[in-house]
Amino acid sequence: MAPACLVLDVRSPGEFAHAHIPNAISLPLFSDEERKVVGTAYKQESREKAIKAGLHYFGPKMAAMVEQVEQIIASKKIAASPKNNQGFITSNPQTIVVHCWRGGMRSAGVAWLLDLYGFNVFTITGGYKTFRKWVLQQFEKQYDLKVIGGYTGSGKTPLLHQLQQTGAIIVDLEGLAAHKGSAFGDLGEPPQPSQEMFENLLAVTLEPISNKCIWLEDESQRIGSVQIPNTLYQNKQSAAVYFIDIPFDERLKYITAGYGKFPKDRLISAIVRIKKRLGGLETKTAINYLLEDDITNCFAVLLKYYDKWYLKGLHKRDNLTELLNNIPCKKVDAAANVAALNKLC
Repeated sequence: MAPACLVLDVRSPGEFAHAHIPNAISLPLFSDEERKVVGTAYKQESREKAIKAGLHYFGPKMAAMVEQVEQIIASKKIAASPKNNQGFITSNPQTIVVHCWRGGMRSAGVAWLLDLYGFNVFTITGGYKTFRKWVLQQFEKQYDLKVIGGYTGSGKTPLLHQLQQTGAIIVDLEGLAAHKGSAFGDLGEPPQPSQEMFENLLAVTLEPISNKCIWLEDESQRIGSVQIPNTLYQNKQSAAVYFIDIPFDERLKYITAGYGKFPKDRLISAIVRIKKRLGGLETKTAINYLLEDDITNCFAVLLKYYDKWYLKGLHKRDNLTELLNNIPCKKVDAAANVAALNKLC
Protein backbone atom coordinates (compact mmCIF):
# COMPACT_ATOMS: atom_id res chain seq x y z
CA MET A 1 0.00 0.00 0.00
CA ALA A 2 3.01 2.31 0.05
CA PRO A 3 2.28 4.92 -2.62
CA ALA A 4 3.85 4.14 -5.99
CA CYS A 5 2.79 7.44 -7.54
CA LEU A 6 2.12 10.99 -6.43
CA VAL A 7 -0.25 10.93 -3.45
CA LEU A 8 -1.74 14.24 -2.35
CA ASP A 9 -3.26 14.50 1.12
CA VAL A 10 -5.82 17.32 1.04
CA ARG A 11 -6.66 17.13 4.74
CA SER A 12 -5.78 20.08 6.97
CA PRO A 13 -2.16 20.71 8.05
CA GLY A 14 -2.95 19.54 11.59
CA GLU A 15 -4.40 16.23 10.37
CA PHE A 16 -1.38 15.65 8.12
CA ALA A 17 1.11 16.53 10.87
CA HIS A 18 -0.50 14.03 13.24
CA ALA A 19 -0.19 11.14 10.78
CA HIS A 20 -0.39 10.45 7.06
CA ILE A 21 0.32 7.89 4.36
CA PRO A 22 4.12 7.63 4.19
CA ASN A 23 5.55 9.65 1.27
CA ALA A 24 2.25 11.46 0.70
CA ILE A 25 2.50 15.21 0.15
CA SER A 26 0.36 17.71 2.01
CA LEU A 27 -1.88 19.82 -0.23
CA PRO A 28 -4.47 21.11 2.23
CA LEU A 29 -7.76 22.27 0.83
CA PHE A 30 -8.55 24.06 4.10
CA SER A 31 -6.43 25.43 6.90
CA ASP A 32 -7.09 24.02 10.37
CA GLU A 33 -9.32 26.99 11.18
CA GLU A 34 -11.19 26.79 7.86
CA ARG A 35 -11.80 23.07 8.39
CA LYS A 36 -13.26 23.86 11.79
CA VAL A 37 -15.63 26.45 10.30
CA VAL A 38 -16.81 24.08 7.54
CA GLY A 39 -17.22 21.19 9.98
CA THR A 40 -19.22 23.31 12.40
CA ALA A 41 -21.51 24.45 9.59
CA TYR A 42 -22.08 20.83 8.57
CA LYS A 43 -22.91 19.66 12.10
CA GLN A 44 -24.91 22.64 13.32
CA GLU A 45 -26.61 23.87 10.14
CA SER A 46 -26.67 21.73 6.99
CA ARG A 47 -24.65 20.01 4.31
CA GLU A 48 -25.51 22.83 1.90
CA LYS A 49 -24.22 25.49 4.29
CA ALA A 50 -20.99 23.55 4.73
CA ILE A 51 -20.52 23.26 0.94
CA LYS A 52 -21.04 26.99 0.48
CA ALA A 53 -18.55 27.74 3.26
CA GLY A 54 -16.08 25.35 1.67
CA LEU A 55 -16.49 26.90 -1.78
CA HIS A 56 -15.86 30.32 -0.25
CA TYR A 57 -12.41 29.10 0.79
CA PHE A 58 -11.77 26.83 -2.20
CA GLY A 59 -12.50 29.25 -5.03
CA PRO A 60 -9.63 31.72 -4.46
CA LYS A 61 -7.15 28.85 -3.99
CA MET A 62 -7.81 26.96 -7.23
CA ALA A 63 -5.13 28.46 -9.46
CA ALA A 64 -2.51 28.31 -6.70
CA MET A 65 -3.30 24.64 -6.01
CA VAL A 66 -2.86 23.70 -9.66
CA GLU A 67 0.45 25.57 -9.79
CA GLN A 68 1.60 23.89 -6.59
CA VAL A 69 0.88 20.46 -8.07
CA GLU A 70 2.83 21.38 -11.22
CA GLN A 71 5.77 22.43 -9.03
CA ILE A 72 5.59 19.16 -7.08
CA ILE A 73 5.60 17.11 -10.26
CA ALA A 74 8.55 19.09 -11.63
CA SER A 75 10.53 18.75 -8.39
CA LYS A 76 9.82 15.02 -8.09
CA LYS A 77 10.62 14.39 -11.77
CA ILE A 78 7.83 11.81 -11.88
CA ALA A 79 8.28 9.70 -14.97
CA ALA A 80 8.06 6.03 -13.99
CA SER A 81 4.90 4.00 -14.37
CA PRO A 82 3.88 2.83 -10.89
CA LYS A 83 2.76 -0.67 -10.03
CA ASN A 84 -0.81 -1.68 -9.42
CA ASN A 85 -0.89 -1.51 -5.60
CA GLN A 86 -4.18 -1.57 -3.72
CA GLY A 87 -5.82 0.54 -6.45
CA PHE A 88 -2.85 2.82 -7.12
CA ILE A 89 -2.46 2.16 -10.84
CA THR A 90 -1.30 4.34 -13.70
CA SER A 91 0.61 4.38 -16.95
CA ASN A 92 0.54 8.19 -17.09
CA PRO A 93 3.58 9.94 -15.56
CA GLN A 94 1.25 12.66 -14.23
CA THR A 95 -1.19 10.36 -12.50
CA ILE A 96 -2.21 11.71 -9.11
CA VAL A 97 -3.99 10.08 -6.19
CA VAL A 98 -5.95 12.46 -3.98
CA HIS A 99 -7.42 11.63 -0.60
CA CYS A 100 -8.99 13.22 2.45
CA TRP A 101 -10.24 11.59 5.66
CA ARG A 102 -13.22 9.58 4.35
CA GLY A 103 -12.97 10.11 0.61
CA GLY A 104 -15.65 12.80 0.74
CA MET A 105 -16.08 16.34 -0.47
CA ARG A 106 -12.53 17.57 0.05
CA SER A 107 -10.87 14.94 -2.12
CA ALA A 108 -13.74 15.06 -4.63
CA GLY A 109 -13.36 18.84 -5.01
CA VAL A 110 -9.59 18.78 -5.51
CA ALA A 111 -9.81 15.74 -7.82
CA TRP A 112 -12.38 17.57 -9.95
CA LEU A 113 -10.11 20.61 -10.22
CA LEU A 114 -6.99 18.64 -11.16
CA ASP A 115 -8.93 16.45 -13.60
CA LEU A 116 -10.37 19.59 -15.21
CA TYR A 117 -6.85 20.92 -15.66
CA GLY A 118 -5.73 17.72 -17.38
CA PHE A 119 -4.13 15.51 -14.77
CA ASN A 120 -4.96 11.81 -14.58
CA VAL A 121 -6.60 11.77 -11.13
CA PHE A 122 -7.82 9.00 -8.83
CA THR A 123 -9.24 9.15 -5.34
CA ILE A 124 -8.91 6.54 -2.60
CA THR A 125 -12.32 5.05 -1.84
CA GLY A 126 -12.88 5.65 1.84
CA GLY A 127 -9.87 7.98 2.06
CA TYR A 128 -7.27 7.90 4.80
CA LYS A 129 -9.70 5.96 6.98
CA THR A 130 -9.45 3.02 4.55
CA PHE A 131 -5.67 3.23 4.66
CA ARG A 132 -5.76 3.07 8.45
CA LYS A 133 -7.89 -0.08 8.35
CA TRP A 134 -5.30 -1.62 6.04
CA VAL A 135 -2.51 -0.57 8.42
CA LEU A 136 -4.11 -2.29 11.41
CA GLN A 137 -4.67 -5.45 9.36
CA GLN A 138 -0.91 -5.76 8.83
CA PHE A 139 -0.34 -6.24 12.54
CA GLU A 140 -2.76 -9.16 12.74
CA LYS A 141 -0.57 -11.25 10.44
CA GLN A 142 1.89 -13.78 11.79
CA TYR A 143 5.41 -13.02 10.60
CA ASP A 144 8.46 -15.27 10.45
CA LEU A 145 10.65 -13.32 12.89
CA LYS A 146 14.16 -13.74 14.22
CA VAL A 147 15.18 -11.52 17.11
CA ILE A 148 18.59 -10.01 17.87
CA GLY A 149 18.92 -9.97 21.66
CA GLY A 150 21.61 -8.68 23.97
CA TYR A 151 22.16 -6.42 26.91
CA THR A 152 22.34 -2.64 26.49
CA GLY A 153 25.52 -1.61 24.70
CA SER A 154 25.78 -4.78 22.62
CA GLY A 155 25.58 -2.85 19.35
CA LYS A 156 22.38 -4.55 18.24
CA THR A 157 21.39 -1.80 15.80
CA PRO A 158 24.71 -1.77 13.88
CA LEU A 159 24.57 -5.56 13.84
CA LEU A 160 21.06 -5.45 12.41
CA HIS A 161 22.18 -3.14 9.61
CA GLN A 162 25.24 -5.30 8.98
CA LEU A 163 22.87 -8.24 8.56
CA GLN A 164 20.95 -6.21 5.99
CA GLN A 165 24.17 -5.63 4.04
CA THR A 166 24.62 -9.41 3.84
CA GLY A 167 21.18 -9.76 2.25
CA ALA A 168 18.98 -10.35 5.30
CA ILE A 169 15.56 -8.73 5.58
CA ILE A 170 15.30 -6.43 8.60
CA VAL A 171 12.88 -4.07 10.30
CA ASP A 172 14.56 -1.32 12.30
CA LEU A 173 11.95 -0.59 14.97
CA GLU A 174 14.12 2.03 16.68
CA GLY A 175 14.72 3.77 13.37
CA LEU A 176 10.99 3.93 12.63
CA ALA A 177 10.30 5.13 16.19
CA ALA A 178 13.16 7.68 16.12
CA HIS A 179 14.15 6.46 19.58
CA LYS A 180 16.74 4.01 20.93
CA GLY A 181 14.42 2.61 23.57
CA SER A 182 16.02 3.66 26.88
CA ALA A 183 15.60 6.81 28.96
CA PHE A 184 18.48 8.17 26.86
CA GLY A 185 16.90 7.01 23.60
CA ASP A 186 15.85 10.42 22.32
CA LEU A 187 19.39 11.83 22.43
CA GLY A 188 20.59 12.64 18.95
CA GLU A 189 17.27 11.63 17.42
CA PRO A 190 14.60 13.69 15.60
CA PRO A 191 11.18 14.13 17.26
CA GLN A 192 9.27 10.88 17.52
CA PRO A 193 6.29 10.25 15.25
CA SER A 194 2.83 9.95 16.76
CA GLN A 195 1.65 6.45 17.60
CA GLU A 196 -0.53 6.50 14.50
CA MET A 197 2.33 7.61 12.25
CA PHE A 198 4.65 4.98 13.74
CA GLU A 199 2.04 2.34 12.88
CA ASN A 200 1.73 3.71 9.34
CA LEU A 201 5.49 3.56 8.82
CA LEU A 202 5.72 0.09 10.33
CA ALA A 203 2.85 -1.27 8.22
CA VAL A 204 4.25 -0.10 4.88
CA THR A 205 7.65 -1.51 5.91
CA LEU A 206 6.19 -4.91 6.78
CA GLU A 207 3.76 -5.43 3.89
CA PRO A 208 6.24 -6.06 1.03
CA ILE A 209 8.30 -8.45 3.18
CA SER A 210 5.41 -10.19 4.92
CA ASN A 211 6.30 -13.60 3.44
CA LYS A 212 10.03 -13.31 4.23
CA CYS A 213 12.11 -14.15 7.29
CA ILE A 214 12.50 -10.84 9.13
CA TRP A 215 15.20 -9.87 11.62
CA LEU A 216 14.55 -7.25 14.27
CA GLU A 217 15.88 -6.16 17.63
CA ASP A 218 14.57 -7.36 20.96
CA GLU A 219 12.67 -4.26 22.04
CA SER A 220 10.34 -3.55 24.91
CA GLN A 221 6.80 -3.00 23.72
CA ARG A 222 7.19 0.72 24.42
CA ILE A 223 9.87 2.56 22.46
CA GLY A 224 9.93 6.06 23.88
CA SER A 225 6.42 7.44 23.43
CA VAL A 226 5.22 4.82 20.91
CA GLN A 227 4.28 1.17 21.29
CA ILE A 228 4.71 -1.88 19.11
CA PRO A 229 1.18 -3.12 18.25
CA ASN A 230 0.22 -5.90 20.61
CA THR A 231 -0.20 -8.81 18.17
CA LEU A 232 3.11 -8.03 16.49
CA TYR A 233 4.79 -7.73 19.88
CA GLN A 234 3.46 -11.13 20.96
CA ASN A 235 4.68 -12.52 17.62
CA LYS A 236 8.15 -11.20 18.50
CA GLN A 237 7.98 -12.65 22.00
CA SER A 238 7.43 -16.13 20.60
CA ALA A 239 10.27 -15.90 18.05
CA ALA A 240 13.79 -17.30 18.36
CA VAL A 241 16.19 -14.95 20.15
CA TYR A 242 19.85 -14.76 19.13
CA PHE A 243 21.53 -13.30 22.20
CA ILE A 244 24.75 -11.42 21.43
CA ASP A 245 26.67 -12.02 24.65
CA ILE A 246 29.35 -9.33 25.05
CA PRO A 247 31.38 -8.70 28.24
CA PHE A 248 30.25 -5.89 30.52
CA ASP A 249 33.44 -3.83 30.12
CA GLU A 250 33.21 -3.89 26.32
CA ARG A 251 29.59 -2.77 26.41
CA LEU A 252 30.47 -0.05 28.91
CA LYS A 253 33.12 1.34 26.55
CA TYR A 254 30.61 1.30 23.71
CA ILE A 255 27.82 3.20 25.46
CA THR A 256 30.25 5.64 27.12
CA ALA A 257 31.57 6.55 23.68
CA GLY A 258 28.05 6.81 22.28
CA TYR A 259 26.29 8.77 25.02
CA GLY A 260 29.14 10.52 26.84
CA LYS A 261 29.28 13.23 24.17
CA PHE A 262 25.84 14.63 25.07
CA PRO A 263 25.39 17.64 27.38
CA LYS A 264 25.40 16.87 31.10
CA ASP A 265 22.03 18.50 31.73
CA ARG A 266 20.35 16.18 29.22
CA LEU A 267 22.06 13.13 30.67
CA ILE A 268 20.99 14.15 34.18
CA SER A 269 17.39 14.62 33.00
CA ALA A 270 17.45 11.11 31.54
CA ILE A 271 18.82 9.66 34.78
CA VAL A 272 16.14 11.45 36.82
CA ARG A 273 13.44 9.95 34.59
CA ILE A 274 14.38 6.45 35.80
CA LYS A 275 14.93 7.47 39.44
CA LYS A 276 11.97 5.49 40.73
CA ARG A 277 13.25 2.20 39.28
CA LEU A 278 16.96 2.97 39.61
CA GLY A 279 16.61 3.89 43.29
CA GLY A 280 17.50 7.08 45.12
CA LEU A 281 21.02 6.07 46.11
CA GLU A 282 22.02 4.81 42.67
CA THR A 283 20.49 7.89 41.03
CA LYS A 284 22.51 10.16 43.30
CA THR A 285 25.68 8.12 42.72
CA ALA A 286 25.31 8.20 38.92
CA ILE A 287 24.66 11.96 38.86
CA ASN A 288 27.59 12.65 41.18
CA TYR A 289 29.93 10.67 38.91
CA LEU A 290 28.62 12.68 35.97
CA LEU A 291 29.16 16.01 37.73
CA GLU A 292 32.72 14.91 38.52
CA ASP A 293 33.28 14.15 34.81
CA ASP A 294 33.59 10.44 35.56
CA ILE A 295 31.44 9.32 32.63
CA THR A 296 32.61 5.72 32.77
CA ASN A 297 31.54 5.08 36.37
CA CYS A 298 28.28 6.97 35.79
CA PHE A 299 27.39 4.62 32.93
CA ALA A 300 28.61 1.59 34.86
CA VAL A 301 25.87 2.29 37.41
CA LEU A 302 23.30 2.70 34.65
CA LEU A 303 24.44 -0.34 32.68
CA LYS A 304 23.96 -2.61 35.70
CA TYR A 305 20.44 -1.24 36.05
CA TYR A 306 19.61 -1.83 32.37
CA ASP A 307 21.12 -5.33 32.44
CA LYS A 308 18.78 -6.24 35.28
CA TRP A 309 15.71 -4.91 33.49
CA TYR A 310 16.62 -6.50 30.17
CA LEU A 311 17.09 -9.88 31.85
CA LYS A 312 13.72 -9.51 33.52
CA GLY A 313 12.06 -8.77 30.17
CA LEU A 314 13.85 -11.64 28.47
CA HIS A 315 12.46 -14.11 31.00
CA LYS A 316 8.87 -13.00 30.41
CA ARG A 317 8.85 -15.23 27.35
CA ASP A 318 7.23 -18.65 27.43
CA ASN A 319 9.59 -21.48 26.44
CA LEU A 320 12.67 -19.25 26.74
CA THR A 321 14.94 -22.29 26.92
CA GLU A 322 13.82 -23.39 23.45
CA LEU A 323 13.90 -19.87 22.00
CA LEU A 324 17.22 -18.61 23.34
CA ASN A 325 20.44 -19.02 21.34
CA ASN A 326 23.49 -17.62 23.11
CA ILE A 327 26.29 -16.25 20.93
CA PRO A 328 29.46 -15.35 22.88
CA CYS A 329 31.25 -12.37 21.32
CA LYS A 330 34.45 -10.67 22.46
CA LYS A 331 33.48 -7.07 21.70
CA VAL A 332 31.07 -4.78 19.86
CA ASP A 333 32.03 -5.49 16.26
CA ALA A 334 29.10 -5.73 13.86
CA ALA A 335 30.93 -7.61 11.08
CA ALA A 336 32.55 -10.14 13.41
CA ASN A 337 29.36 -10.68 15.39
CA VAL A 338 27.28 -11.20 12.25
CA ALA A 339 29.80 -13.85 11.20
CA ALA A 340 29.38 -15.54 14.59
CA LEU A 341 25.60 -15.30 14.22
CA ASN A 342 25.66 -16.82 10.74
CA LYS A 343 27.59 -19.82 12.02
CA LEU A 344 24.74 -20.60 14.37
CA CYS A 345 21.96 -19.96 11.86
